[in-house]
Order: sequence, then C-alpha cells, then structure tokens
Amino acid sequence: MKNKPISDRLYSIIVLYEMHTDFLISALDGIGDEDAQKRLDTQANHIAWITGSIVAGRYELAKSFGINLTSFTGALFAEHKGIEDGVIYPSLDDFKKDWAAISPVLQTALTEATNEKIDEPFVMPGMEMKLFDMIAFNTYREANCIGQIALWRRLLGYKAMNYM
Repeated sequence: MKNKPISDRLYSIIVLYEMHTDFLISALDGIGDEDAQKRLDTQANHIAWITGSIVAGRYELAKSFGINLTSFTGALFAEHKGIEDGVIYPSLDDFKKDWAAISPVLQTALTEATNEKIDEPFVMPGMEMKLFDMIAFNTYREANCIGQIALWRRLLGYKAMNYM
C-alpha cells in the first residue's frame, strides 16, 4: 500500500483497489480491439463494454469526492447505460488512458477520506446508501468485471491472465 488511509475502515478496500488497478491492465494485455468487441454469438457483455463500465465506475465514484474529471470514453456509459448492439466501443488503449488518469486521483481521495466523509449519503435513482457502501460495492464489481475479462481471454484463445 502506498499510503495508510486516514480511515481504517478503508484499509482493505484500498489494498484491493491497488490490485484492481494493476489487474485490469494485466487482464487486457495483448487483447486486440477487434476481439474486445466480440460477443461470440451470445448476449454477454464484451470486453470493451466491461472495461468501459469499470472505468466509468471509477469516474462516477470520484465525483463523490469532488473530482470532476471527464473521461474520453465515458459517453457510452453515461447513466449506467448497458451495452448497445451495433456500436463500436473505444479502443482498449483509450480505456487504459482513462484508467491511468482517474486511478491515482481517486486513490488519493480514498486514502484521505475521513470516517465522516465515507458515512455521507450516496444517492442514486431508486436507492440511497452510505458512501462507504458504494465504495465497497464498486470494489466488488471491479473484481467481478476483471474476472469476466479473464474468462473472455480464454474463450477468445488468449493465454490466461497474469496476476504478477
């Protein structure tokens, strides 16, 4: 861990956050943009959409800390929009650039967050929770999405993801 968080409640989440920051890049390693758009005759979300959705998740979470950076790839994911048929999603390199831009800024905000901050309400249409609960959910979702990308790697004939 780069820096110990102000809130002890965020310690393990930040450990996972750092892992996910590296794991996404590892999961995408070597995947071609054409393959990233393949759904293999299923209704499953493809790699490009999965990647974009977790990138958008970090940008959305950052807004809770007053960080209003705009991602290059975010328009297709506004308001938690699902995958759209017939749309060519941005390149994996573009998603990686957005990931690299938001990840250190959001990590600093998480590290500097007080218990009072993470106990603030987080409101979405149809639900309200504490910001801490949203951070935990987002962390869980990132792990889930990275796992999906790791599975897609194998389904598309790529080597297994490297966790080192």
